[in-house]
Amino acid sequence: MADKKFDVVPLYEWGMFTEPRPSVVAGPCSAESEEQVMETAKGLRELGINVFRAGIWKPRTHPGCFEGVGAEGLKWMQRARKEYGVKIATEVAGEKHVAECLKAEVDMVWLGARTTANPFLVQEIADALKGTDIPVLVKNPVNADLDLWIGALERLSRAGIRKLGVIHRGFSTFDKIKYRNDPQWQVAIELRSRYPELPFFVDPSHMGGSRNYIQEISQRSLDLGFEGLMIESHCNPSVALSDAKQQLTPAELKDLLYNQIVVRESDSDSPEWRENIDQLRAKIDVIDENIIYTLGSRMRVSRQIGEYKKHNNIAILQTARWDQLFAKVVEKGEEYGLTEKFLTDVFNAIHEASVEAQNEIISGKK
Repeated sequence: MADKKFDVVPLYEWGMFTEPRPSVVAGPCSAESEEQVMETAKGLRELGINVFRAGIWKPRTHPGCFEGVGAEGLKWMQRARKEYGVKIATEVAGEKHVAECLKAEVDMVWLGARTTANPFLVQEIADALKGTDIPVLVKNPVNADLDLWIGALERLSRAGIRKLGVIHRGFSTFDKIKYRNDPQWQVAIELRSRYPELPFFVDPSHMGGSRNYIQEISQRSLDLGFEGLMIESHCNPSVALSDAKQQLTPAELKDLLYNQIVVRESDSDSPEWRENIDQLRAKIDVIDENIIYTLGSRMRVSRQIGEYKKHNNIAILQTARWDQLFAKVVEKGEEYGLTEKFLTDVFNAIHEASVEAQNEIISGKK
């Protein structure tokens, strides 16, 4: 059964973003002082940024860290809006934050990764926003739980929020990777595939954890066809009170947006493009049918093996055989330019399905 679509207002009707892409939300990780907010907002507005972000309340892992200036910072953001004509946006993590933002007429709010992971807080925020027309963006939860992300969106949608979108900032991981958070692009792609109507932003600042990775992550998100970027920018990142390593100056952000990244088009009117892409997609359709046929054939053989194991009282798992098989798969895959990670994901899924099928046979379920 197809997923029920969200009833949302298209991004370019929010009155905050203009085409062409990417739509950009930028500003410091935290509002630290009135001077810092005003100087950064001025620099960003001069390069064409319409939506200015700043953290007012900062959820920190350890106590004693800078946890934001609180509602006082909203006054600085209001001044930036008045003097430079920017829209203002900040993160909320509870009904008290929402109340302060509505009082200050904040133009947009977003839910952070820790908040999205807590259905109680999401519902509290949804209830506090009920009856308003404020745009809301929802970051992915800290763990790679797609249903949890969708559930947060559903709660806000049921509260009547129609200017609704998402932010992909990556997922926490114990693995040693170069980024601060694991992109796991497949999760974002799955969400996009299910709900193409949702405006989709990527946060390369939090995903990378370093300004050195912002360009490559931004380009990857645009290559995938996502509409927007949320990028942290500070007038002087070296003295930032939080996340100094991942913030760009307005000048660096200008260089990124106008010189370093390429925006991809979603389609083309070119007859040559249309003819060639249709031919290639037709080939893909045939290949996919062959893959399905081959997988079906493999599963039939797996079931036959299950019957034979049952008849001879043999255990399902044969780890030595699997290790030997997979080693051959990796070796063969290299000849076709297939990475070990890709093959691991694919063949682990196939192996799990085969084991489950054999288990059903041996246990008498089939």
